[in-house]
Amino acid sequence: MPSNKEIAADFHLLGKLSDLHGENPFKGKSYANAAFRIERLEQPLDALTPERISSIDGIGPAIAEKIAVVLKGEEIPALTKLLEKTPEGILDIMQIKGLGPKKVRTIWHDLNIESVGELLYACYENRLTSLKGFGAKTQDQVIRSIEFMQQNRNKFHYATAEAVFELVKEQLEQTGLTQKIDMTGPLRRRCEVVTAVDLLVSTDDEGTLRSRLLTLFPDISTESPFSFTGPGGVPVQLHLASSEDWVHELFISTGPDEHTAKFTPDKNVPSEEDIYTIAGSPYVVPELRDLDPQFPPAPDDLLKVKDLKGILHVHSTYSDGLHTLEEMATRCKELGYEYLGICDHSQSAFYANGLKADRIKKQHEEIERLNEKLSPFVIFKGIESDILNDGSLDYEDAVLESFDFIVASVHSNLKMDKEKATRRVLNAVCNPHTTILGHMTGRLLLSREGYPLDHEQIIEACRDHGVVIELNAHPYRLDIDWRWIPRCIEAGVKISVNPDAHQMDGLTDVRYGCLAGRKGGLLRSMTFNTQSAEEVGAFFKGRH
Repeated sequence: MPSNKEIAADFHLLGKLSDLHGENPFKGKSYANAAFRIERLEQPLDALTPERISSIDGIGPAIAEKIAVVLKGEEIPALTKLLEKTPEGILDIMQIKGLGPKKVRTIWHDLNIESVGELLYACYENRLTSLKGFGAKTQDQVIRSIEFMQQNRNKFHYATAEAVFELVKEQLEQTGLTQKIDMTGPLRRRCEVVTAVDLLVSTDDEGTLRSRLLTLFPDISTESPFSFTGPGGVPVQLHLASSEDWVHELFISTGPDEHTAKFTPDKNVPSEEDIYTIAGSPYVVPELRDLDPQFPPAPDDLLKVKDLKGILHVHSTYSDGLHTLEEMATRCKELGYEYLGICDHSQSAFYANGLKADRIKKQHEEIERLNEKLSPFVIFKGIESDILNDGSLDYEDAVLESFDFIVASVHSNLKMDKEKATRRVLNAVCNPHTTILGHMTGRLLLSREGYPLDHEQIIEACRDHGVVIELNAHPYRLDIDWRWIPRCIEAGVKISVNPDAHQMDGLTDVRYGCLAGRKGGLLRSMTFNTQSAEEVGAFFKGRH
């Protein structure tokens, strides 16, 4: 049965194709609106009656009829018809950032271009600038977007790869032929993006396991490491090791080569810690081996998920969240946290139902009621304030002063050069109301490059103005990049691991943020939200 996400994707595509082929623009908008509504549903569509589906705001009889078709396992006729007359290469072009359906139609019909390769070549020949509605800036952006797509082809987010690892591990364990199974390679080093899932497996019956692997994974190669296509099309590489060689093989296969080349471990070494002890070196946890620090922190000093005492930067139905403020707070409390910092979007984020002054007052009144009800759990009054073009924050001072804390983030006009982006963010950091700098570069891993920044200047400004830097824990962001965490620690700038959760399930994304933080050597003592509710509250009050 298709999930809500898959059904929504069908309607997103239907809307874009409708616009691409010049159909009634109302159709495209209605399909896009339906996709948005479906994505926000808490219940799966297949659990709802036809009458209930038809009553959902934004889903009329025609859309409901199409949903019913999908729930039967069939294709939407209108979508099939549009796909049949759309070249496959045009679908690829539609994935390019900055090119909406109307622009793609112009490229297709006016330049007779039907593939990404043809489009890139046309840009190199300066042909896009001849089209109405296009200019040199658009052409340059298309070139950068295509190059970014090509560089990131066949790569996967850590969270996606980890889920595939767990599925494959379960399949292998069910054979009864394995002794140990662990992730290895970049996945074990918790790299934010990987090209494959690497597993190390030990067995006492290699011959039988090989035969079973052919049954489980028909496309598997016959030479070690065994490679095959895992769930979701993610490549998997399976390495075999004997029980005696397990530690040695795990260490070597974890990499990176630049790190492991410094060691010559025995085949039967009892533990990875022993490899370092024998070499006279301090132990380096797998996450830190890309950084390869000369003086690595003790493993017990590195941040762990259990060290977090509160969650900051989450959204509710006051803006674009899926769950109510009370639902988010209650779930946070159930997870064992002491506090929640609500940060719905500010007024300029009209697309996300950003809060005007009257709704801020209403939310603050609800927070006060909930703090009485949920005590000793604490909800802090926060906002994710847009950083405007000039670096100012998205409210007058009187409104900003009504919050306990402010996460300042850039959400608009992302196509800035380094000088402009740095100046804009610096102005926000220097604002006395800014408490936390949110997702510093605005990047979306594998989808969008972050705007260029002078990280050194920003980190120094955060130090000088007592601003905390967010490590946005959403697996598609993980921003600030872990490579800059050592510099933050050196400067004495604390990091707050924030999920940017828009629904209850998103609260657990802090785990991905902690893993990314550990790659940069993030210490428990340098993590802002390892502090108690009382300590965090005192910090907020001290900035007013």
